[in-house]
Amino acid sequence: MRFKLLLTALLLASVAQAKEPKHYQTGRLLQMESVECGYDEKGGKGFTGELLGTDSEHKKTKALLCQEYVLQSDYVIYRIRPKDDKHPVLLPVGEQAQFRMDKDKMVLRVEDLDDKDRQYLVVSMTPREDSKTAESTPSKLNHLQ
Repeated sequence: MRFKLLLTALLLASVAQAKEPKHYQTGRLLQMESVECGYDEKGGKGFTGELLGTDSEHKKTKALLCQEYVLQSDYVIYRIRPKDDKHPVLLPVGEQAQFRMDKDKMVLRVEDLDDKDRQYLVVSMTPREDSKTAESTPSKLNHLQ
């Protein structure tokens, strides 16, 4: 009898410690822009320059462009960039997306695309102006007014 109680208690404890399903928020991808996110430098120093120690190196500098998306949720407008710079996926602008914050990054998925979770860096967050005005107007009139 005690063994059954102990087994039941262990089972309930393991179920209680199970992680809750992750809660996703919904937003709309408003736009995508290409922004500068660094530079790529290629040096042209030749073999003889290396041996003789001359500083006549020719550098070719090229600006790198990254995709930056604007994601609008109910209360906040996020500017996000893909965390994977080498293989960024082009997201469909104007579509709904589900997202959640996971530590210092955003996990985003678009159901119409392929329903995969992808990590994004949050560049900036701005509160929506239209949500402030909706909160500041009283929904019920006070009897003292």
